[in-house]
Order: sequence, then structure tokens, then C-alpha cells
Amino acid sequence: MDEQEQIELRGSVEDVTFYRPDTGFTVLDLNSDGELVTVVGVLPALSAGEELRLMGHWDVHASFGRQFRAELCERSLPSTAGQLLKYLSSGAVKGIRAATAEKIVEAFGDRTFDVLENEPERLATIKGISREKAHKICAEFKKQFAVREVMIALEAIGMTPAECLAAFRKFGASAIDRIHENPYILCSEEIHMGFERADAIAQSMPNRPNEIHRVRAGVIYVLRHNLHNGHTCIPREKLLAPSRDLLDTDTDTIEIALDGLLEDRQLVAKEIGGREFIFLPSIYSAEKSAAERIKIMLRFPPAGKPTLEKDIERIEKENGIQYEEKQRLAIITAIQKGLLILTGGPGTGKTTTLKGILTLFERDGLDVALAAPTGRAAKRMSELTGKEAKTIHRLLEVEWTENDRPVFARDARNPLEADAVIVDELSMVDINLFSSLLEALPLGCRLIMVGDNDQLPPVGAGNVLQDLIQSGLLPTVQLTEVFRQAMESLIVTNAHCIVRGEMPVLDRNDADFFFMNRPAPYLAQRTITELCASRLPKAYGYSPISDIQVLCPSRKGDLGTVNLNRVLQSVLNPPEKKKQEITINGRILRSGDKVMQTKNNYDLPWTRGGENGTGVFNGDVGILDRIEHASSTLYVLFDDRTAMYSFESAAELELAYAVTVHKSQGSEFEAVVMPVLNVVPQLSYRNLLYTAVTRAKSKMILVGSSNVVRRMVDNDKKARRFSALRAFLTEEEI
Repeated sequence: MDEQEQIELRGSVEDVTFYRPDTGFTVLDLNSDGELVTVVGVLPALSAGEELRLMGHWDVHASFGRQFRAELCERSLPSTAGQLLKYLSSGAVKGIRAATAEKIVEAFGDRTFDVLENEPERLATIKGISREKAHKICAEFKKQFAVREVMIALEAIGMTPAECLAAFRKFGASAIDRIHENPYILCSEEIHMGFERADAIAQSMPNRPNEIHRVRAGVIYVLRHNLHNGHTCIPREKLLAPSRDLLDTDTDTIEIALDGLLEDRQLVAKEIGGREFIFLPSIYSAEKSAAERIKIMLRFPPAGKPTLEKDIERIEKENGIQYEEKQRLAIITAIQKGLLILTGGPGTGKTTTLKGILTLFERDGLDVALAAPTGRAAKRMSELTGKEAKTIHRLLEVEWTENDRPVFARDARNPLEADAVIVDELSMVDINLFSSLLEALPLGCRLIMVGDNDQLPPVGAGNVLQDLIQSGLLPTVQLTEVFRQAMESLIVTNAHCIVRGEMPVLDRNDADFFFMNRPAPYLAQRTITELCASRLPKAYGYSPISDIQVLCPSRKGDLGTVNLNRVLQSVLNPPEKKKQEITINGRILRSGDKVMQTKNNYDLPWTRGGENGTGVFNGDVGILDRIEHASSTLYVLFDDRTAMYSFESAAELELAYAVTVHKSQGSEFEAVVMPVLNVVPQLSYRNLLYTAVTRAKSKMILVGSSNVVRRMVDNDKKARRFSALRAFLTEEEI
């Protein structure tokens, strides 16, 4: 909504019908010139009786009718005795209920607030209020108004209510003074304000803050930005140019600020291979801690036992299989050393080997925990092994802070109760999660790590699997032999071609891997739509929703997930009168839609039969079953569970007819359709194509240009990730 189109609305709060403290989302009734108006929006904590000046626009809700959607809020204290009574009766001040509020306002009238703030002794003259209670009430009143004063002052400099709440939680009553002195403290991880926004607030202040605050914040911002690109650290010389460009200043100023940050321990420097690398302290601690824990495990290995050939032969006989040499080596290493990295591509027998290790561990009476980085990867691990697998977060019993940061109940002081832990899809595990997992392992616990080093690196910072392998310190077995039955699959053989840098076979139409030449985006889009809606379901009986998955290199463009989801939704789940809809962040969600959870949310409630539980995980895909406007609730079916979302938490959902290759890691689909046309250079690389192909179980269809496929296969220049785990393990150059 443009500023010119905003409407002003004034009135006093009659009632707050809904308020969510962590986000500030509010629904309230406002008395505006005698008319009762429903107001919704992200607002500070409000109470009945407060006077508001709101800026926003009128909206019509499908079930609740006309509402005012507030975008800006200015507040003032209740001024009349009637407003004061309403405010105090609302329970805004702890210790005052309706009857007590009536006595206080009757005694002091319009001077009530002054008495509460400055004269607790006078409050004690009211019957039923002792001197001790009077002081408690006044202390609570001052505490409440400390929050309000901070909110009002910070809103005046352009901060949103949600940002004001986060600032108050972080800095308390001193927030106003601290932010006026240095607004760049708003860039802290707890508040999550971007540098550009903090910079704009700073520039609008009448008294500009010291320039050194700006430069320091800019340097940290550049380092944190690179953290989101996967780097755990940056060479000092590579930090200077982007910082200089961002801040429009000279190199000497950056150097001085950087030295100051290092001296104040807001950043950490480490010389590795003759170069100085700069870290954020938390990431430095994670990599250093992970390296130290690995060294301890190598120095004091878990108690192993000899593995007799007859043990392996017994498993082979029971399962009608025969292990090849490296599979036997992996099983023996796991049992004898209790520490193993098992890696290999599709069709090389990782799962068969893993099941052999698990069988022998359990026959030895070991308590074995299975884990994977995402919910879908954990589910797939459970299906392949027949044993329960959890996400690593759930294994470590995660809890989330107000700022959506994980805190694990399982750590060095409260380790896991397991004799062995097997982790699948290690290529997806970032350094923070890996460090937390290692910290929670009890002394002597066996650790088996399984992954495919040719797949994409984790979305988070670090390159754990590759660093561990390249350190050469841990027992590692790489399975390379593709089994005969797997060789019959063109998906498998083409995946191995791609890894070797060879062009996959694209001209066969009698196998499980197809290429469809479509030189223009509109042709590719039409073909992808037809494949999902009719051709694949008709030819193979696939469900367009549960069996077929479109994987895209990018979110953007005609063949990105955003546009393809819109197109596929219109074809696979078109609007109908009986279908309910809701618009979330500009996206239409409709009953019957295929949706994906985009972040771990361990508090979302779900039901399964008569069982209740909580937790839906990043990457979980389900079907939007129904929308209830009256209760502002969505119901999503995830396999056999029904999860309940408030309209606010539904912002964590997005359409999933098409998802990015990165989002598909750890998953497997009956049929995968992938556009390979107009792929931007930074995404035209080998391991992205390889990861997509290895997600397909029965059918893989590429739609686009063979030249794009060739460019992706030829480009083995994996984006360089600066990380220090290998260096901390070996003290060698990274």
C-alpha cells in the first residue's frame, strides 16, 4: 500500500481480542467516534483504554467482514477517568483487578496515573491495599510503562512494533539511550535488523552516531552475509573490498574498525596456511569445538570388538545378499573402530551396508539412535532401515528461544543415552548442528556418518562431510562399485556419468531417464505442466500430487519455483466455489494444495488418530486439507498426521508443486521433472544436476536444452566455501 493511499484512524481501545507476544500480531476492537471497528496488524502490547492514532487501510475479510489493517501505530496514555478505569480493569497492571481499579479511579480520578507512578503511599490509603501491595502495584506500573515508553520512543524513529519488542527484550529500559547512541546495535542476531535499515534509521536521527559504529556494523554485516553463503570464515583481504564498497569509505578506515572488533572480541582472527581468516565468534567456537571433539574420539576410541567373517556371512545368508569387498570393510571398520564415514553414490549399496552395521550393533545389545538433518530424510531413513529415525534437532531435544534460535537439552552435561549414533545425509549438516551433535555424544559412543560427497553442500555454513574426508583422520570407506541390478537403471548410470564429468545419455526413450528438447521457456513450461497433469499419470498411473515432483535450479524466472507453482496450482488445483482460499504474503493457498513447511517448527500441534503431538519440520510436504476462517486455522495433512496452523504460522508454508533442488535434499520421489533452460551461471554446476537426478526413484525427465545440461556437467567448479574444520583437525592449510 502506497503512503498516499493510507488512511488515518483514531480511537480508544475497547478490547484486545488476540495478541501474540513473539510477533506482535494483534486483533482489537477500537472505539472510533462511537463506531466499534475491528483492527488487525502487528502492534505493540496494548490494553483497553489506550488512545491510538493508526495509519493503514480498510480490508474485507472473507468471514469477518470489514477490518482496518494497521501499518503504523501511535499511542497515548488514557486521559479521562473512564479511560483510566477501562485500562486498569483490563489487567494491564499486575495486582489490579476490576474492583480494585474502580476504587483507585474513584479515589484519584484523572490524577490516577500520577499517583501510581509517584505516590505509592497514597495508594495505601485505599481500603484493601496494604503498603506492601501498594509498592508492588506501583513497581509493576512503572515496569509496564517502561515497555510503553521504549515502544513509543523507538516507533518514533521508524522501528516497527515487532522490532521494538525485540529491542526491549534485548536491552530492557536502556534500549532508547543505547539505540540513540548507536543504532547499529539493532543489527544484532537477536533483533535481525538488516544493516541497510539500521543505516537508514541512523541517517534520519538529528544527532548522527559516531561513524566508527557504522563501519564496525558494516564489517560484521559483510561477514554475516558470507555466513549465509556457506562460509564459516573469510580471508582478511577478501573482507576489505566488499566492506569498502558497502560503506563507501577507504581501506584504512576498514582496517582500523576490523582491528577494533578483533581487540573487543566481537570477531576472531586465526592464521591458517599463512593467511589471516576472520570469524564470527559463535562459528569459530563451533568449528573449533567440533575439531576438538573429533580428536578426543580418535584419541579415546569407542570400545570395538573383533568382527568374525561368520557374523557377516550369517547376515548375508539371512537376507539373501552378498557384500562386496568395500561393504565388508565398512562393516568391519564400524564394529571394530566404532567410528566411520561411509560415502558413495546411488546403487553402490550404502543402505545395504548400513543395515548390516545396524544389525550387528543391535545383536551386541547396543542402544542405537538413527538421525538425519531433515524430517523427510529421517522418514526415508526409517523406511529404508525399518527402525525409527529422528531429525538431529529432535534427537538433541531442541527448544526454541523467542528469537527462533535453537537450544538443545542434550549437550555435554546431559548427553544422549545411546551406545551408537548413525547419521544419514551428512552432506546436509552444517557446522553448528554438527558441533551440537558431537557435544551431546557420551564418551565411548560409536558414530557412523553416511553421506554422498558429490551432492550439494549444506544450506547453512560449513562443509562438514568434505572437510572430515579431506582431513584424512577418520576411517572412511567410499563405495564405488555399482551393483548389477542398479546398472539396469539409466537414472543410476547417468548420475555416475554426471559425477565423472561425462554427458548423460539423453537419446533413449525406453528407460527411466528421459530428455525432452524444448528450446523456449513457454514450451518448457507447457510440457512440464502436461507431464504433471496428464502424461505421466496416464502412462504410469502416478498421482500428480504425491508421486511427481518438479525440481528447479532456482526460485526465479519463468521456470523457477515461484512461477511454476502458480501455473501448476492453476492446472492441478484450480479454484472452485467449494474450495476455500486464503492469501498469505501475496500467495494464494487453496484447500487441496500441495504445500511445504519451510522451517522447523517444533511447537505446531498435530493429531494422529487419538494421539496428539507437536512438531512439523523444514521440508515436510503435505496437503492443505481445509481452511477455517472462523477460527483462523489451516489444517494440513502430513502423511498420517493433521497439523493445525494459525493464519500467522501459515506464513511458514509455501506451494510445493515445484521446489528448488536445494530444498529436495534428503528426499526421494517416484518421478522428478526438472527444467534445464535459462539456468543462471551461478547455478549451472555439476553437483546441482547430480543432486536432482539422484532424487528420482523411478522416472527422471529433463525438459529444456541439451546445451544447458552439458554446461552443468562440464562445470565442476563448486563454489569455494571457506571453512576451518579441516584446518583445526590437521593444522594444515584450508
